[in-house]
Amino acid sequence: MSQVAPEGAGVPDEYERLWTPHRMAYIKGEGKPTGDDADIEGCPFCEIPKFGDAEGLIVTRGRTMYVVMNKFPYNSGHLMVVPLRHVPDYTDLDTDEVAEMGALTQEAMRTIRAAMGAHGFNIGMNQGQVAGAGIAGHLHQHIVPRWGGDANFMPIIGRTKTLPQLLGDTRAELAAAWGRS
Repeated sequence: MSQVAPEGAGVPDEYERLWTPHRMAYIKGEGKPTGDDADIEGCPFCEIPKFGDAEGLIVTRGRTMYVVMNKFPYNSGHLMVVPLRHVPDYTDLDTDEVAEMGALTQEAMRTIRAAMGAHGFNIGMNQGQVAGAGIAGHLHQHIVPRWGGDANFMPIIGRTKTLPQLLGDTRAELAAAWGRS
């Protein structure tokens, strides 16, 4: 199979590529508070509930939590359960908040199974910036639906790789930074 690569897209290697340059905003942390002790000001998870549900991508609101679509999903249907209260750590939640987070997680799983036919789920929290939390100052739990042969197996089964930036753009960025560190 012969392919012609777009300018700056690299050498054809029989993989289809899904270019997702819009994800660079997420990767670079644009608009995200930084550090484990990020305060409430500028916290997107504190701002989202101020919007209407459709505008804020809120699926449902609870008494102490809300469920929202992930703006940068790992898979279709990727949701997050987020406390209304700005807390960084699971141990900061009170008993009622822990119970509501669990109940909303269960309901999210049921809903995604019914609406989307998910085969399984990855559910979890990254506690602290060093553990991979994108917004470490405000606790949130991910609910990622999974299907047999989905994104986890893209290169093997689908012969497809997903890339967040065009190779030419990456090259230019690295070339400009080369020797400065």
